[in-house]
Amino acid sequence: MCGIAGMASTSHPDPGLVRRMCDVLVHRGPDGAGFHSDEHAALGMRRLAIIDVATGDQPVYNEDNRIVAVFNGEIYNFPELRETLISKGHRLRTAGDSECLVHLYEEFGVDLVHHLRGMFAFAIWDRDRRRLVLARDRVGKKPLYWRSDHASIRFASELKSLTQDPGMDREIDPVALHHYLTYLYVPAPRSIYQGVHKLPPGHVLVWEGGEITVDRYWRLDRSPRPVTDQRAEEERLRELLLEATRIRMVSERPLGAFLSGGVDSSAVVAAMAMQSSEPVKTFSIGFEDSRYDERHKARMVADRYSTDHHELVVTSNLLDTLPRLAWHFDEPFADSSAIPSFYVAQLSRQHVTVALNGDGGDECFGGYQRYALMDQTRRIPRIPQPFAAVLARTGTLVSERSAPKSLSQRLGRLMGFAAAHPSQRYARLISYCTPEQKSEIYSDRLRDLLAEVDSYRLLEEVFQASPAETDVGRVLDVDTLTYLPGDLLAKIDITTMANSLEARSPFLDHHLMEWAAALPSALHVRHGQTKLLLKQAVAPWLPQQLLRYPKQGFGVPLATWLRGELRELAYDLLTDDTARDRGLFRPAAVRRLLQRHMDGVDHSVRLWALLQFELWHRTHATPGTWSRDEVRCPLPQP
Repeated sequence: MCGIAGMASTSHPDPGLVRRMCDVLVHRGPDGAGFHSDEHAALGMRRLAIIDVATGDQPVYNEDNRIVAVFNGEIYNFPELRETLISKGHRLRTAGDSECLVHLYEEFGVDLVHHLRGMFAFAIWDRDRRRLVLARDRVGKKPLYWRSDHASIRFASELKSLTQDPGMDREIDPVALHHYLTYLYVPAPRSIYQGVHKLPPGHVLVWEGGEITVDRYWRLDRSPRPVTDQRAEEERLRELLLEATRIRMVSERPLGAFLSGGVDSSAVVAAMAMQSSEPVKTFSIGFEDSRYDERHKARMVADRYSTDHHELVVTSNLLDTLPRLAWHFDEPFADSSAIPSFYVAQLSRQHVTVALNGDGGDECFGGYQRYALMDQTRRIPRIPQPFAAVLARTGTLVSERSAPKSLSQRLGRLMGFAAAHPSQRYARLISYCTPEQKSEIYSDRLRDLLAEVDSYRLLEEVFQASPAETDVGRVLDVDTLTYLPGDLLAKIDITTMANSLEARSPFLDHHLMEWAAALPSALHVRHGQTKLLLKQAVAPWLPQQLLRYPKQGFGVPLATWLRGELRELAYDLLTDDTARDRGLFRPAAVRRLLQRHMDGVDHSVRLWALLQFELWHRTHATPGTWSRDEVRCPLPQP
C-alpha cells in the first residue's frame, strides 16, 4: 500500500518535480520512498509496508530493467501469479506482489489487469516503446488522477500531488462544482480542476508518443441466472465471503476490523474470527447522541466472538478536525460520515496497520431502503407531463419543509417519484440539491454558465445503459459505478490513508461481486425487505437481534452541530468577503439558507456542502486565504 506519482514526456521529465509530488504523499507511505528516472519518464512512490516488508521496495523492474512499475494496493492472488510466472521462466527478485506486474506485462501487455485479484492503481513504463500504462482496479478502491498536454502526462494518487507542478492551472471546473452540489462528491472522470481527470474504475489508460487512449476492461454482468435452491445459494455466499475474507487477512503487520454494528461489518468480523487463531481486534465509534450511536450493536458481535474490542466516543472539538480533513480531501467532499470514518481509522491505527471493513455489502446485496422504494414504485403508471410537473413541484416543496426521515418528507419524495420518468427517479432520489435549489443560490454568472448542464443525466445514462432486467438491478448498477467509487470508497481511502492505515473490503472481491450480480433481484429486495439473501446466509453467524435492527448508517448529528459548535464557522466562511468576492453564490441566498436552518428547517446537508467547498477552496485552490483564528487551530502541513 502506498502513494504513487510520476510523469512521462516526449522530451525530458523533471525528476525533482516527481520527488516533490511524492513528498506530499508521505501519509500514504511513511515507511520509505523509491524513484526511477530516465530520458522520458520519472516515477516515484511512498511505501506503507504490509507484505514482503523486507524486500518489497519499489519501483520494480523486469530482468533487463526495460519495464518499470510503481504500484498502490494489494494483489491477493500474488502467490498463484508468482508460481505461474516462475514456471514461464521469469526471475523474480522479491517475495511480494508488486514485482508480478512487470512480468505479467511482459506476458499479457495491458491485458494483465484481467489476471489481478485485489485493489490497485499502478503505472508501468515500457522504455522500449516509450509507453506509459495506468490502470485502476475494477470498482475503484484505489484512486488515480492524471493530466496531460499530450506531449507529457502526469499522474498521482492524490490531487495535491499534481498541484506541486507550478505550471498547473487551478481553475475550478464549474460543471464539476454543479455535480458536486447534487451528489456531495465530484463524479469521475471529472475532477474539481479543469484539465485534471480521474481514471474511472475498471479502466486502463495508455499514453504512447503523446497519444492517449482510455478503455474500460471490466463491468458487472447483471443478467440473472436461474435459482432453484435458495439454501444452496446461501451456502455458496458464505463460502465466497469466507474466502474473500481469508485472502485479505494475509499481512506481516497487525490486522483488525472496523465494526459498526451493521450486518456487513459484523459478517466480516465473524468470517475473520472463524479463520483466526487469535482474537480479532475490532474498532467502533460512537456518539453521545443515542440516535447516531450503534456501539451496543457492535458489542453483541464483539462479545459473541470474544474480539479484542476498542471503542471511542466522538467528543473532540470539530474545529480541530475539519481543517485536517479539508487538507486530506483534495476535492470538495460533503459526505459527513467522513468524520466518524476518520476517527475510527485514527483509533484503529493505534493498534493495527490493516483493517477490514464491510464496504460493498449494500451495493452487492441490495441493502439500502431506497432500493425497496424503487422496487415498490415500478408499478406507478406514467403521468401526463402537465400534471407531472405540478406533482413534482409540490413534492419538492413538501419534502423541503419536512423534518428529516419524517412521514411528510417521505410523502414529498414519493410525489416526486411518481412525477418522474423511471430513468430519472433514482437520480432525483439520491440527489441532495435539486436544480431549483442550486439555481436559487447560484450567482447570475454561474447560473447562466450551467443553464444547459443536467447533473441527473449522469445517473440516468448509467441506468438506461444497464443490462439488468429490473429497476432494482439497474440502480445496483448505478450505485456500483457512481456512488460506491465516488463517495464511499473515496471516503474510506482518504480517511484511512490520512492515518497510514490500509483498508480492505471482502465484499468488493470481484469474484463475490460477479456471483452476486447474477442473482435474481428478488433475492436482494422483495416486498419492502432489503438484503434478503445476505441476511439469511449470515444468520447462523450473527445474533438474531442484530438482524432485526433497521439499517442505521454511519450518520452524524449534522443539523445540531451547525446550530451549535459549527454555527460561527459556517457564518464566517459562507458570508465573509472571501466567499462573496469569489462570485459563485448569491450572498443573500446563502444567508437566507443559514437563517432558515437556525430557525428550525433542516438545511444541514446543503449548508455542509457549501461549507466543505469553502474549506476545500481556502486550503487547496487559494491557499493562504484563511487564518488560524478562523478555525482556531493550525492548518496541517504535508
